Amino acid sequence: MIIELDNKSSVIAEKILHVQLPAYKIEANIIGFEGIPQLKDTVCDLTECRETFIGYTSGDELLGFISYTIEEGVVDICRLVVDPSHFRKGIARELLEHVLEIAGNNKVIVSTGKKNVPALNLYKRFGFEKVKEVEVAAGVFIAILEKKAENSTKMKRKA
Repeated sequence: MIIELDNKSSVIAEKILHVQLPAYKIEANIIGFEGIPQLKDTVCDLTECRETFIGYTSGDELLGFISYTIEEGVVDICRLVVDPSHFRKGIARELLEHVLEIAGNNKVIVSTGKKNVPALNLYKRFGFEKVKEVEVAAGVFIAILEKKAENSTKMKRKA
């Protein structure tokens, strides 16, 4: 079930962190960079965060979440995280589709490690295009992707 999460609650923030840390650890291994800021998040950081969090749950268990901000008509996806034990079950796809429906005709941006091929492929299937790469540490690049308002909100199916 997809629900809005109250990250201001320390109990919910703890659940978010429980999913976030192992997932970002895997991304750190993929991109070869342990300095991902979300790896340093605490419960306090999450309760003070101004992002909107949407969770994918099964019963009381949080299996994944997506967070975003909206500023000046641009939706910025800040995090898209799935518990590693639930990878490849369509959770990230459903969360992303949900936020794209919320975004409506707004432009949507997201960033991920240049070497994070699974994430890049997911975003590309939804019509995101890479607009630039930014070096965040020596030899470590993130890809900035954008989905313009005129693109369909539904995932592009492979032919």
